[in-house]
Amino acid sequence: MKVMIDGFNLGLDKGTGVATYGRNLSRTVKAMGNEVGVLYGRGKPVKFKDPLLNEIAFFDAAGGTKRRLFEPTRLVLDAALGAFGFSVDAVPTTNTVLIDSMKSVLPAYDELWNSTHLYDHCNRTFNLFNRLGAVSLPGVDIAHWTYPLPIYAKRAANIYTFHDLVPLRLPHTTLDNKRKYLKLCKRLVDTADHIVTVSETSRSDIINLLDADPEKVTNTYQSVSFPAHAFAKTEVQVKEELAGTFNLQYKKYFLFFGAIEPKKNINRMLEAYLGSGIDTPLVIVGAPGWKNDEELRLLTALNGLPKSAQKKKDRVIRLEYLPFSLLVSVIRGAKATFFPSLYEGFGLPVLESMALGTAVLTSNTSSLPEVAGDAACLIDPYDTQAMAEAMRALDSNDAWRLSLEAKGREQAKLFSEEAYAKRLQALYQNVIETKRKSTR
Repeated sequence: MKVMIDGFNLGLDKGTGVATYGRNLSRTVKAMGNEVGVLYGRGKPVKFKDPLLNEIAFFDAAGGTKRRLFEPTRLVLDAALGAFGFSVDAVPTTNTVLIDSMKSVLPAYDELWNSTHLYDHCNRTFNLFNRLGAVSLPGVDIAHWTYPLPIYAKRAANIYTFHDLVPLRLPHTTLDNKRKYLKLCKRLVDTADHIVTVSETSRSDIINLLDADPEKVTNTYQSVSFPAHAFAKTEVQVKEELAGTFNLQYKKYFLFFGAIEPKKNINRMLEAYLGSGIDTPLVIVGAPGWKNDEELRLLTALNGLPKSAQKKKDRVIRLEYLPFSLLVSVIRGAKATFFPSLYEGFGLPVLESMALGTAVLTSNTSSLPEVAGDAACLIDPYDTQAMAEAMRALDSNDAWRLSLEAKGREQAKLFSEEAYAKRLQALYQNVIETKRKSTR
């Protein structure tokens, strides 16, 4: 079958967990033998007469389009027309543009499409006219939207992935307009051919909070994949890379990686870590997310400690960004990953760490116990004392930590690409059969 996957998060300048989900989804769907097309909404039009210019325009990092006269009027008109169908352009893929350096952030695909500012226009269509935007993609059997987006593909089975309902469960941790978010989620639950989610926790939330038909909501979990060269590095090579690049010693530091945002519980993690009294450094890898003023203030304060507290200051090392290949080495070299999030739809860093053979400390709430099983140290994310005690135990008890590493590798196999592909295949077949019956 032919499957369309949206490029909404894939097209963002900074990667997100949803972008990782989209890339892994595209690779799995293609590996299953399906044809994959990815629909972007980039700002640069792909409408030149010369196919080469169209390909260059799509991959041009500058992007953007010039503002036109009567811009507000045009935007409203575009939104009004969007309910009848936004135009979509095929992106030539002649391999003229060298994309090797972008392979780590690109999905797997057979075909690329672009519709200028598509997802912005669809949001405007929904906000102004209470209607979903539409696109026509001839030959597409399934349109798999990786996020709750106000759009659908005509004549295709439309599947939407809801990763979690954090804006409704922890509203103080997100910037979403909660009224609009709830309205859109309910609309999609009513109109979608199927809703996909990534944990039983999220599935329960969707059914209970959005009054969704349980038969229309499927948990496929998700998988994690790493490039072959990430595992090809020997332990010695990882040690040398860590020492030469970051002055870090293999299995002599703890790690947190993820966005710096309230639900990640970074303040409590730092409070527990600093209060634990352990000397093993804590490396924090993550770009600023949203509503992170308190977290950034604390990290800034640590950097501003006087020389008398230099030892304490040096215990916390912050790296805002790492390329994926380096991040894999940093995860592999960590003594343990700390991920005491308040709420997660899945918790990809937990799975990534276990798959790479690193012990994990994480929360006993939301979906995290589903992913971690008995292969991680589970703590109450609101109890900093219990968190500090767990950190001390991971630091001092090597036998226990090594047992968590071994259990983690086994637990990660439950979320293998093969297991994920089987769940997706069953889902797609069920959705297509149901769509055909309803059409008849």
